[in-house]
Amino acid sequence: MATVFLSGSRRIGRLNDDIRRRLGNIVRQEMSIVIGDCNGADRAFQADLARIRYPNVKVFCSGRHCRNNLGGWPVEHVFVPKSAAPRDFYARKDARMAAVADFGFVLWNGESRGSLGNIIRLLNLGRKTLVYLAPERRLFPLARMSDMDRLLEACGRKRNGIEQPQPRRLLSHSGISLAA
Repeated sequence: MATVFLSGSRRIGRLNDDIRRRLGNIVRQEMSIVIGDCNGADRAFQADLARIRYPNVKVFCSGRHCRNNLGGWPVEHVFVPKSAAPRDFYARKDARMAAVADFGFVLWNGESRGSLGNIIRLLNLGRKTLVYLAPERRLFPLARMSDMDRLLEACGRKRNGIEQPQPRRLLSHSGISLAA
């Protein structure tokens, strides 16, 4: 059974019909789902999955406590040392989910560094990823890093020297690179 990593920006708190259709495809194919416990997109995905009582879900949490597990699904706690930087606290959980996934589905607001990190992480691992770019209300199927150009162009950004807040720090913290 294939596993999909559902991820998204904290600022995306509701799923529209396009996203629900894609989520419905995942459910119809009885794929396993790995998802984080954050508010925003994670919580919105969880709410829809809990509403239909979808059983093939595992929630990943950093540390000992989950912030959200709306369906009472099995939990994987990802150990993070106390010395970890705040952003690394959640990035380790995301890296673990990307590693166990076969595919990714990311809801991105075009700004979230965490969601961008997940997209890059999935592509670097060779995982095909479907990105829903919320401001454009468009889906971007990505199979390799070179596909990022279309997505970033839609956000008015370029892959080399991404014009976003502190891009180098994001990439160095997460141990991923935008180099193709």
